[in-house]
Amino acid sequence: MVAALVMGATAPGQTAGVSVFINPMVADLGIPRAQISTAYMVGTLFGGLMLPFVGRWVDRLGSRRSMLVIGIAFAAALAWMAIAQDVWTVAVGYMLIRSLGQGALGLVAVTYASRWFVRHRGTALGFVSAAGSAGISLAPVGFELLLVQLGWRTVWIIAGLAVALVVVPLAVFVVRDRAPEPAPADGSSPLPGEVGMTRNQALRQPWFWVLTSSVAVSGMFTTAVTFHQIDLLQRHGLSSTAAAATFLPQSLAGIAATLVAGRLADRVSPRLLIVAGMLMHTFAFLWATSVDPGWSAFVYGLALGAAGAFARTVEIVNVPDTFGTRHLGAIRGVVAAVAVGSTALGPVLFAALEARTGSYTTPLVIAASVPLLIAVFALTARRPQLPAR
Repeated sequence: MVAALVMGATAPGQTAGVSVFINPMVADLGIPRAQISTAYMVGTLFGGLMLPFVGRWVDRLGSRRSMLVIGIAFAAALAWMAIAQDVWTVAVGYMLIRSLGQGALGLVAVTYASRWFVRHRGTALGFVSAAGSAGISLAPVGFELLLVQLGWRTVWIIAGLAVALVVVPLAVFVVRDRAPEPAPADGSSPLPGEVGMTRNQALRQPWFWVLTSSVAVSGMFTTAVTFHQIDLLQRHGLSSTAAAATFLPQSLAGIAATLVAGRLADRVSPRLLIVAGMLMHTFAFLWATSVDPGWSAFVYGLALGAAGAFARTVEIVNVPDTFGTRHLGAIRGVVAAVAVGSTALGPVLFAALEARTGSYTTPLVIAASVPLLIAVFALTARRPQLPAR
């Protein structure tokens, strides 16, 4: 539950949370939308580049102290957004909230939960991801209501205070770095606790790149489609209201898929789960090429939300299961860096291809094809054995 609350607290640094501030900031500051979008891309890439260093730092400092420091820093970064005056101060703010919120705070939450669960780790991490996703999905609604009444500068401050009030007390009074050593009920030798490969050892394993590429491809293309979703669906005959409404089944399907993937990760081969996740992406992107108003748009929302959430959960569970938890922060830092970086590039790639071809069909077909390559990679790559203590 602690990790789920901390995951939910990353909402102001997530794309969904940031998006509701963009229009009022553009109108008030007079910054062209293209410039603020570029600033956001730069901030996201910076956040991704910082994560390998953050991951190693979390391993050295421990979950409790790193969560406390990151929580305070993220709250301060949100307060910085309230005093932004031009594109440069906005860019600095995006660099801070993307690296600290979406990146570092999410990383420490998942690392903390992974170290506390060995048995039923998939189910536990599925719950953490689902609950965190629910909080992230609901946050923009609350932000929008507050923006109408208080203005964007005040709401940034409120978001910072909320993060501090959630994360700091949990880090100080609840979080502990070491979980009790799990012992099987049958009296056999204890299950492995803090064992695992170093980051360099993990990077040499093909299976590491299977997991990393699966979440990177998912992040790149689902973010790209989501970023351009209103325009894409309007071109297929949906009204702006109907296009926006597809976010609801998208969010609900994502939460359900997260819980299902977590349960399956405790029982089913990760190869099959990765293949299933990639095929879900292919289906969603191909469906988007011919989506129509009504039930077709509803299916599109379900498919896109389920695909992205399923792939993320499979990766989150399989990194500690495969490479252990001794150096989990450092290893997950690299995975998260690639994943975050991919989300910055996806929308730009889709926009460039749409400008060249005049439609979203070509980028969607490319997005549907690449996951098939990852599925083949997952079926052929060797999965290493977890080293002994």
